Amino acid sequence: MSDSLKIKILDKEYQVACKPEDRPALERSAELLNSKMLEVRRSGAIIGLDRIAVMTALNLAYELLACQADDSAAHSELLDSVEARIDQALERFS
Repeated sequence: MSDSLKIKILDKEYQVACKPEDRPALERSAELLNSKMLEVRRSGAIIGLDRIAVMTALNLAYELLACQADDSAAHSELLDSVEARIDQALERFS
């Protein structure tokens, strides 16, 4: 069952359908989006809601991909470390 949630982004209200369990995450997402769009608007370099929205989406996508790349590198290092420990343990039993 979906509920209805009102969110406010750049002084405009939007009605969004969401599951009750998704409500807190959606509210935080809306707050983040609003904050990022305000940053872009305050910079003064971008005019127009459409352009602000696109630039904000592009910035958020870039940040997401950068985080995923960092996580991937960290996971790779962790796996290498675990693999080395397993190899050491197996050598002791050989």
